[in-house]
Amino acid sequence: MKSLTFALIVAAMLGAPFAHAHDDATLDKTKAPNGGQLRAAGIYHFELVVVPAGKEAKESPVKVYVTDHAGTKIPTAGATGTGTLLSGGVKTTIALQPQGENLMVGRGVYLASPDLKAIVSITLAGKAAEQARFTPFALDAGMKH
Repeated sequence: MKSLTFALIVAAMLGAPFAHAHDDATLDKTKAPNGGQLRAAGIYHFELVVVPAGKEAKESPVKVYVTDHAGTKIPTAGATGTGTLLSGGVKTTIALQPQGENLMVGRGVYLASPDLKAIVSITLAGKAAEQARFTPFALDAGMKH
């Protein structure tokens, strides 16, 4: 019994550093490969890339790159998704479609203001939907989350 308890304690201690390895604060310190903001979404990482902050709402792309926690590209063929953006009090929902190896892309009219918030939901083929929340300009504006 003591050896089982010891084994469980050791396992918990060894796993503890990894439990926080993919939280938002850690990911905000990680340079995203495509210049966007990284978020954990279940067993995946989503990287949201939007246009630079501006003052006018205009039709613009929304891109989401999908990888695993090690940075390996996850194929998006057959996936569906949405990006819901809230900026300046206006909510915009954009359908995301697979494009390329690990990319989901959509276009819509939105204001890329410093207070932009986004919720991205992606359902990979044969998998359950995963979701992540983003504040892509929060660190640029000096706001901490």
